[in-house]
Formats: sequence, C-alpha cells, structure tokens
Amino acid sequence: MEVSILTLCYLVGSVTFIIGLKMLSNPATARNGNLLAAAGMTIAIIGTIFLYEEDGKKLGNYPWIFGGILIGGIIGTLSAKKIKMTAMPEMVSMFNGMGGACAALISAVEFDHIYQTYKAVDSAWLSDFVQAGHYLTIIAGAIIGSVSFAGSMIAWGKLSGKVKDMSFPGQHIVNLLVLLLVLAAAVLTYQYNVGSAHLLFYATVGLALVYGVLFVMPIGGADMPVVISLLNSFTGVAAACGGFLYNNKVMLTGGILVGAAGTLLTILMCKAMNRSLKNVLIGSFGGSTAVAAGAKKDQGSYKEITLSDTAVVMSYAHKVLIVPGYGLAVAQAQHACHELEKLLESKGVEVKYAIHPVAGRMPGHMNVLLAEADVSYDKLMEMEQANVEFPTTDVVLILGANDVVNPAAKTDPSSPIYGMPILDVELAKNVIVNKRSMKPGYAGIENDLFFQPKTSMLFGDAKKVLQDLIGEIKNL
Repeated sequence: MEVSILTLCYLVGSVTFIIGLKMLSNPATARNGNLLAAAGMTIAIIGTIFLYEEDGKKLGNYPWIFGGILIGGIIGTLSAKKIKMTAMPEMVSMFNGMGGACAALISAVEFDHIYQTYKAVDSAWLSDFVQAGHYLTIIAGAIIGSVSFAGSMIAWGKLSGKVKDMSFPGQHIVNLLVLLLVLAAAVLTYQYNVGSAHLLFYATVGLALVYGVLFVMPIGGADMPVVISLLNSFTGVAAACGGFLYNNKVMLTGGILVGAAGTLLTILMCKAMNRSLKNVLIGSFGGSTAVAAGAKKDQGSYKEITLSDTAVVMSYAHKVLIVPGYGLAVAQAQHACHELEKLLESKGVEVKYAIHPVAGRMPGHMNVLLAEADVSYDKLMEMEQANVEFPTTDVVLILGANDVVNPAAKTDPSSPIYGMPILDVELAKNVIVNKRSMKPGYAGIENDLFFQPKTSMLFGDAKKVLQDLIGEIKNL
C-alpha cells in the first residue's frame, strides 16, 4: 500500500511540474505555476522520506535529513528575500551550479557503492559486474553535473564582477582535447580493474570540472544569457540521470523538463545571437575585450537632449517604443517606466516595449523586471515584431540598453557582435538614449547608434530621469 501511495506522490509531483512549467509561459500565471510546482516537489520529498523502502528498510537518519532541509531552506529563503533584481542572474547561476553539484555527488555516491561492493575482486574488470547502461547513467550524471557546477560558478563570478574573461591562443584546441580526455577517462574507467577504477572515476570528474571552467572562461559580452541557459539544461540532464539511477519518476520528469526546456531556450537564444551551439560547447563563443578595444574608431560627436525637449517630443508623438536594458534594472526604474507609459497613454500616445531576447544578464530578465511593475504582457513585443514597428514609430526611448541596439552588428565585420540580430531602432523618426555616461556596454565596444543624426543622448540615472520626465510632461 505504501508503495502505491509513494507512486501516487511521484505522479502528483510530475503532473504539477508539467502544469507549472506551462503556467510559467505567461506572466499572469507564472507565480501560481511556480507555487504549484513547488507544492508538487514538497509532496514528492515528503513521500520519499517517509514511504521509500529498500530491502524492507526505510530511509531513517531523519535528524540529518530534516537538518539539511532546514539549513538549506533558511539559506534559500534569506537569499531570495535579500537579492536585488539586478543580481538575480548571478543568483540563478549559483543555484543552478548547486543543482549540478548535487547531481554529480549522486553519481559519486552510486559509484562508491559499486566500488565498495566489488573492490575485493581486484583482478576483475568493472564491466564484469556493472551493466553498461547503469554505468553510462552514473558517469553521464557525474560529467554533466560537474561541468554544470564548474561552469555555473565561473558564470556567477563573471556576472558579479569577481571573475574576468580569459582566453589564450589555441584555447579552442585545448578545450576540445580536455573534452576528449574526459570521454576517454570515462571509457577507461569502465574497462579498468575494480580495485583501481575509482581513481579513474574521480580523474574523470576532475577533468570535467576543468572543462567546465575552460569553456565558460572566454565567454563574455552579451553572450552570458545563452551560457546560463545552456548550463541550466546541463543541470536538468544530470538530474534526470539521478532519476534513472534511483528509479525515481518525479526526479526523472523534473530533470527531463528542465533539460529539454533549457536546451530549446539555448537553441532559440543562439539563433537570436547568431551563434552556433557547437561553438558554445568548445568555448569559441563571443568576443574578447581585446578585440572590442581594437574596434574603436573616430565616431564624430553626439548630441544631447534636455528633459523639457524630451517631454515635448514624447507628448506629441503618436507611437513610442521603449527599449529596456540592464541600465533600467540597475536603477530599479521599472515602476517609473510604467508610470511614464500610463501618463503618455492618457495623452493618446501608443506605448509599447521592444524586448531583445538577450537583453539584461539572463533569459527573460527584462520580462521579469517589467512584470514586477505590472506592465501588461500584451505590450511586450519580441524582436521580430518590434522591428516591423520601428519604421512607423515617432520616438524610441532606450533605457540602459547598448549592445542589442548597436548597428555595428549589421555593418561592421570587425565588431565582436557582428552578425547578432539587433533591434532596428535607427529606423524610427527619433531615438532618445538614456545612459549614465558614454561608457561602452557589456560587450566593451562603442555604439555607432549614439553618433547618428537621429539619436539624442539623455544622460543620468534611469529612475531619476524618468521621474523628472514625468514631472515635465505633467507640466506641459
């Protein structure tokens, strides 16, 4: 009876994961979808703790289990409460890395169990005692989980400013060689004698950690959202391997959903960045700071616009498109932006938002930010849709976005972002760019857009500028 109840718990958990994921596709239902999936996970965890049996024995060790849950719950809750929206990408990387580490540890524990069982038979091959499918699941979880953990930690360091981009001549070849060594060590472990196989197993894990570091280290600029998505899919696949090992349906379902969704999102974002997934895997992704610095050229002069002139131009426009970027997130200006939107609409101006797929520092960063300010999801336009609208737009207001609106992506083959699809803001009648200064964006290159005749610069903190702009428009 208990087995049937446990199976039912896993079934409920799996169903809530699927429904919750579906609900995450719409900001109106995303919060409830997250809570539903969390409730399903809670049911699965409680069912496992109290109902799971192996050889007629239950798990036991309840003080350790609940102690770990309590400590992890407190850390997670406090982290989520204190984190700022601007720091959300590095938090996602950190938590994703922890998931990869857990998956790798599961594989390590399972392999150690095999080793302890058969280590006395020192002269026999490991393959004599372990089925190929079982070993493949263990080693895949260990390798993928280790790569995810190491890569996520480097991504966290980059996003938080603690780790700088690093590349060296021949790095692509080195990365590929390390990956081949990982696979070779994995095969040798299975074909080695039981007494020493554990040494090769941990060598495989160590090489996988090195590869995780190497393939993320050179990645920089606007490419980080794609990397976060890819590492997220790795963690999902590693978790699915753990589900296979334990014959745990809910763990398997959750891992497959995360892995599949992460992979699809990675492919879509690679398309949006005009990058190939193959280049991501061998670490030849993005452009270095050195390349970016070498791309500087004499752009001429830029022109500034005053708040009062901005207020007049926007108040008498028929259509305004707002392009949010990381600067908006840093200033926590999403609420002021929504207030500006409502004020302009009260004057008969059509206002929408143009969202680039990799705006911000993680997938969906701008969507989450604007949803927090209760901006209607119907007003958010994807890049392809927005590019159709720009030629008929009177004013484009760019708030902290840089690389995703840089025309060099289409016109300058020497640019590290060349070939990346961008928002065609230069097609609008007037372009107003709000930035703190003329410093380059995350990719480290100057923006050709800032020096074009139709572009005007509005300097200052996004939140203060928007609040002052609202006051100016009200006084018209």
